[in-house]
Amino acid sequence: VQLQAFGGGLVQAGGSLRLSCAACGFSLDYYAIGWFRQAPGKEREWVGCISSSDSTYAADSVKGRFVISRDNAKKMVYLQMNSLTPEDTAVYYCAAGQGPKYSSIRSYGFWGQGTEVTVSS
Repeated sequence: VQLQAFGGGLVQAGGSLRLSCAACGFSLDYYAIGWFRQAPGKEREWVGCISSSDSTYAADSVKGRFVISRDNAKKMVYLQMNSLTPEDTAVYYCAAGQGPKYSSIRSYGFWGQGTEVTVSS
């Protein structure tokens, strides 16, 4: 069972970036996939998630700018990030879980290794 996040990089403020999360060794069908991020010196925070029934939820800090989608057939989940600001700079992680509280780290049992996003001003 493995998750791998990729697609990070350096982008200018106001730009966009799409992160991908690939699942290996298990089916995504019955899992919620959450995205978290951790900035230097800060705790890991929830960004948003997509449930197994394709409902999406987002933290207030990214609502309206970030969009999560999934393709179970490809075992992929995506985080489309728009209107990026330097405050979005962090290492982004994807995780798979079955709840009950999708914004809680404790709801996720499988984690990817993270991909770094840097937004320059």
